[in-house]
Amino acid sequence: MKKRIAFISEHASPLATLGGVDNGGQNVYVAELSKELAKAGYAVDIFTRKDNASQAPIVEWLPDVRVIHVKAGPEEFVEKEGLLPYMHEFADNMIAFINSWQWHYELVHANFFMSALVASIVKKVLQIPYVVTFHALGLVRLAHQKEKDRFPRERYDIEKFIVDDADRVIAECPQDRDDLIYHYKADPGRITIIPCGFNPREFYPIDKIEARKKLQLKKDEKIILQLGRIVPRKGIDNVIRATGCLRKKAGNMRVVVVGGDTDLPDPITTPEFARLQKIAAEEKVSSQVLFTGRKSRDVLRYYYAASDVFVTTPWYEPFGITPLEAMACGTPVIGANVGGIKYSVADGKTGFLVPPNDPAALALKIEKLFSDSKLQTTMGFNAVKRVNKYFTWSRVAISVARLYEDVLAEREQEMPLYIKLLRLENFSIKEAIRGMMPESFYPVLNV
Repeated sequence: MKKRIAFISEHASPLATLGGVDNGGQNVYVAELSKELAKAGYAVDIFTRKDNASQAPIVEWLPDVRVIHVKAGPEEFVEKEGLLPYMHEFADNMIAFINSWQWHYELVHANFFMSALVASIVKKVLQIPYVVTFHALGLVRLAHQKEKDRFPRERYDIEKFIVDDADRVIAECPQDRDDLIYHYKADPGRITIIPCGFNPREFYPIDKIEARKKLQLKKDEKIILQLGRIVPRKGIDNVIRATGCLRKKAGNMRVVVVGGDTDLPDPITTPEFARLQKIAAEEKVSSQVLFTGRKSRDVLRYYYAASDVFVTTPWYEPFGITPLEAMACGTPVIGANVGGIKYSVADGKTGFLVPPNDPAALALKIEKLFSDSKLQTTMGFNAVKRVNKYFTWSRVAISVARLYEDVLAEREQEMPLYIKLLRLENFSIKEAIRGMMPESFYPVLNV
C-alpha cells in the first residue's frame, strides 16, 4: 500500500493561475513536488483553502495526487495577510474531513507558516508528524518591507513556535538555514537544506529565433527578461533604471516584463504597473519596456528562450524558481546576490550576481554580457548543465522522500502504535489546542 502524505498549502493551490499577487513559487513547489512524490510511490493529498463556492471538495488532479478544498472563512479570495484568523476553522474542517473518510496519513508537509500552524494542530489531535517549508520568513520580510508588511505581528511568534514544534524544517538554501538559526534560534540538527527545482519536460533550450517568432518579438533586439510577480520587492524598477543607464549605449535593447494579475497589464488591478511605467518615463525608456501581462505557464519557456539575459534583482528572495527555469532554457541569469539566487546562480559561470537596488552595477553586467557573444553562449551552456545536475524536481523529491523516511523511522521508535483515542466523536479540538499551544495564540485561533 502506498504511503499517504498530506500537503497543506492554505493560500497557494496547485490549481491556481500563476502570476497574481499571491500565486507564485509556492504554488509551483507544491504542484511539482507532489507530482514527483507520486511517481516515487507516494499518494499525496493537497489541502488548500476553498476560495470559490464552485470548487469541488475533492479534485482528482493527477494519478495519486488529489486537491482537497477546505472551508476556512468566506468562499472567496482573501489576501494571505488576512487568512490567519481562519486557520482554526481550516484545522477543524481538515481533521473532520480526515476522520469522516477514515484516512490515515503517514506525515504532513506544511507550506508557509499558517499551514504549519494547521499541521501543528493536526499533530496534536491525530498524532501525525509534520515537516515544514516556510517559503518565506516573517522576520526577514519585516526587515525589508518594514511598515509595508501587512501580516499580523503574531506571525513571528507562530514561526518561532513552529521551528521548535515541527519534526523537521526544510531550508531552501544556505541563507534560509542561516536565517532560521539567527532569527529563530532553530536547532541546526533539525534543519535540512533541500532546494526548489524545475521541470526539464517543461523548460529546455529552444531556438531563439523560433521563440521570438512565436512571441512576435524582433529578432535583432537585445532582450532583457523580467518574469514573475509584479510587486515592489521583486526589484523590477531596478531593471528599468539599469536600462536607463544603458539607453545611449544600447538603442536596440528591450526589457520584457512578464507577469501581473490579469492577461493585459492593468494598472488598476496591478498598481505596481503604474509605478513602473512612471519610472520608465522618467528614465526615457518607455518605448523600450514591454509589459505583457500574465502569461500561461506553457508559454513561459518561449519567453526565457527568446531572451538574451534573464534579470531578477529582488530585495530578498527565499529561493527563487524563475532563475532555474531561465537557466534550463539556456539563458544566462543576472541576479541579486541574495537568498536562494546566490545559491542557484554560479557567479561568472551561469551569469552574474549583483547587489540589489544598484542599477549602475546591474547595467555594467548587462553591458558586459551583451558585448561578448561568446561569453553569453558559454554561460547559457553552463546554465543548462548546472540546473539539470542539481535542481530538477525529481532530484528534489528524492531528498524530500529521504527526509520523510527519516522522520517516520524516528516516529516509529517513539510511538509504535497509532493513537486513535483523540478521534472520539465528542472530542473538542478547542480543548486540544488549549494547554498544547502558547496562550497568546488563543485569540487569533478563536479558541
